[in-house]
Amino acid sequence: MSHHKPATGKHLVGLSLAALGIVYGDIGTSPIYAFKECFAPGHGAPVNPANVMGVLSLIIWALILIVTIKYLVYVLRADNKGEGGILALMALAFPEAKSGHRSRLAKTFAAIGIAGACLLYGDGIITPAISVLGAVEGLKVAAPGFERFILPVSAGIIVALFAAQRAGTAKVGRIFGPITLLWFIAIGVLGMRGILMQPAVLNSFNPVHGLSFLAGHGWVGLIVLGSVVLAVTGGEALYADMGHFGMRPIRWAWFSVVLPALILNYLGQGGLLMAQPGLAANASFNPFYQLCPSWALYPMVALATAAAIIASQALISGAYSLTMHAIQLGYMPRLLIEHTSERERGQIYMPQVNFALMVACLGLIFGFKNSDNLASAYGVAVTFTMVTTTLLFFFASQRVFGWSRLHASLVAGAMLLVETPLAVANLLKIPHGGWFPLLIAGTMYFIMSTWKTGRRLVWERLRVSAMPAQKFIADMARKDPMRVAGTAVYMASNPNTTPIALLHNLKHNKVLHKRVIFFTILVEEVPVVDAHERLTVERLEAGFWRVQAHYGFMETTNILAILKLCAEHDLEFREMETTFFLSRETVIPKVGNGGMNIWQERLFAIMTRNALSATAYFRLPANRVVELGMQVEI
Repeated sequence: MSHHKPATGKHLVGLSLAALGIVYGDIGTSPIYAFKECFAPGHGAPVNPANVMGVLSLIIWALILIVTIKYLVYVLRADNKGEGGILALMALAFPEAKSGHRSRLAKTFAAIGIAGACLLYGDGIITPAISVLGAVEGLKVAAPGFERFILPVSAGIIVALFAAQRAGTAKVGRIFGPITLLWFIAIGVLGMRGILMQPAVLNSFNPVHGLSFLAGHGWVGLIVLGSVVLAVTGGEALYADMGHFGMRPIRWAWFSVVLPALILNYLGQGGLLMAQPGLAANASFNPFYQLCPSWALYPMVALATAAAIIASQALISGAYSLTMHAIQLGYMPRLLIEHTSERERGQIYMPQVNFALMVACLGLIFGFKNSDNLASAYGVAVTFTMVTTTLLFFFASQRVFGWSRLHASLVAGAMLLVETPLAVANLLKIPHGGWFPLLIAGTMYFIMSTWKTGRRLVWERLRVSAMPAQKFIADMARKDPMRVAGTAVYMASNPNTTPIALLHNLKHNKVLHKRVIFFTILVEEVPVVDAHERLTVERLEAGFWRVQAHYGFMETTNILAILKLCAEHDLEFREMETTFFLSRETVIPKVGNGGMNIWQERLFAIMTRNALSATAYFRLPANRVVELGMQVEI
């Protein structure tokens, strides 16, 4: 991470091992289904030595150009205080977004960035389903009679995986690294076995094979290109997980273990197919498992299933942290966030998100029934997210590295040259299941934009009746109302206006506390806020104070911790003498009020009602909170 010392020695080895499980689980399980899809009967390429070499060449160069050069050499360097991922990159590309003076370009890219983040949800649902199904399908190679158990076994594994989330990833994470290392060693060794069957496959490192395959196959070439994408599906996750491990361990693990093992395994599957071209005609065609000697089949199915579970874990954790960022940046209603690790701030569990993901995964397994069908749904979301990252990187690189526009255009242009054909190839998959991740992404985007717009409308309605804080305090100093002992903390979304709860309280109860604090939490568009920028405390006249706490979108707010910090600024709290006042708005949808469509307003009203209360979200002591309700028409 940019703000940590680079890892070295034993620490580097330990972190690299941990990164193997979490960061590379997804791309590590691709060999189970990626190569097989390129030759699948019905929509793959016909099997002959030239085609096998061509497909291998495309897969190898996709791994080198997209994962190695784009992500590991370039994109990983664009870190936002050590954090990666599409939202962090968006904040780097357009930092002026938070100042409110957005250029039209920044607005457009904010929408594109959010869309890219939404596509990751589509991915997060397909990955567990396809990797678990792909692994369990090894059973039918081992014993064809087992075929009818594949779906129930896969569903059982998915349910168990989601049920285990509550325990937190820290406990499971320790065993992830070693299992994944064993997995990469196993697929590398199997790959060597296949290469020995047909050493000529090594020629496929020559990119001419891939290009001539594409040139000679037209339409089929484009369809196969859509399957080649499956070999690089974990690339985006690798950037998003940078904050957990830092750049060095991620690069180390890739060059020393992951890339060699993947390339060996794909070459081995190619060698097997060149040595026995008849395999592809068979119904149980599965070159990944057919590389195994028969005694190793069951252990390999077990190891593949473990690797698939680990791959799924990374995407589930990713969906949690993405949701948390969206809540912090104001794109989603507050949801329950449980912290599963005392030390690691990134390790969270979100019960509602977990349940929704589980239901969707089970729906996919029973709806699509096998990994071949799912492969046609997979890849659409991945390629669009990759293109989004490239576009954002074009802007971020000029700002972060000080590149000239020409330099940035050349690098981003080269990336797009590789990715655009892949994205176009994936458009062909939309009718065959590719609509599913797009549907999920569209739904998420709709929810996020409804929430963002709805909150803005509520704020605009409230702002009309809002009173500037300076004016209110001057008024109070002049009128000197009745004061009662103790401290009142009023949560305010804007530090410069008087909290509505305070106006209500004064109107109905006609008293003020001796000490009144306006408390505002501001979420910055950076992942983490430095400790010395966390808090500003101002003493105003007539017993009023203004406290502002700054957080990054990766951090969890903790009000009680902030109140303890205030002591350094001569503002001490006694919990038993402090009351928290919150206003709770009830949204009333109204036709013709210049807001959103009436059904969208209704959806927003439902979301507001079901959002987690501020008391629970900010972890306030429930017996010290007073909520004042009010109705807002939008």
